[in-house]
Amino acid sequence: MKRTLDKVVVITGASSGIGLATAKRLSACGCRVYGIARRPFTGEGFECFQADVNDLSSVETVLQTVFEREGRIDAVINNAGMGIAGAVEYATPENIGRIFDTNLTALVQISSVAIKYLKRSKGNLVNIGSVAGALPIPFQACYSATKAGVLNFSLALDGEVRRFGVKVTCVQPGDTKTGFTAARVVEGGEADYGGRIGRSVRRMEHDEQNGKSPDSVAKAVQRALKKRRPPLKITVGGQYKLFIGLQKLLPTRFVNFILRKLYA
Repeated sequence: MKRTLDKVVVITGASSGIGLATAKRLSACGCRVYGIARRPFTGEGFECFQADVNDLSSVETVLQTVFEREGRIDAVINNAGMGIAGAVEYATPENIGRIFDTNLTALVQISSVAIKYLKRSKGNLVNIGSVAGALPIPFQACYSATKAGVLNFSLALDGEVRRFGVKVTCVQPGDTKTGFTAARVVEGGEADYGGRIGRSVRRMEHDEQNGKSPDSVAKAVQRALKKRRPPLKITVGGQYKLFIGLQKLLPTRFVNFILRKLYA
């Protein structure tokens, strides 16, 4: 691969899945990549710091360390996240708090810290959302809500920081084959749901394990970093672009009916 980018990049959730694929791809094309992961991680051609995105002070320390070492930070990629499946009726307050804290609150807090560095470099903030943020999935209500929040936060933030030259992009993958499937938390309980929860989760798992490779998302991130004016939203995969396009044209009740048939 040609070395076409000379950027200092920080990626959260860099030890697996989309984060790892993105770190490897950007490293290979000339970026100096620093990862952040909750567990110790070494290798793969980039340095990875151990830090939990829910511990803002530790992430601040990583960003300060990278800045002191490199003199700049050109891009921050908010990728870390988690999934919870199951009926909202059975969702525990602890798990609801975990998914909103990890997928949305931490992303907002890290972005707020990253902006001061990205204003200096006129850099990129890339937030990894999901097609589920635009097409909410039954029995993944909390996950869908957090990803809708990521999209809307990204669009609103663009209005605040564009005048400083900071470029904000929300990348929305569809079904992607990663370890995210096995790591998903499934809330217990099927009473009154007649097996629908289990069928929905199996459908999601099947689609993900037969989905696109994480490198397809990494390519989208790479393209965004190369553009002088990257798009605000990037949907990964032709079929998902089509689905989101149709969602804008069709009645909401009909779109929800289709999603209910597929996943509920």
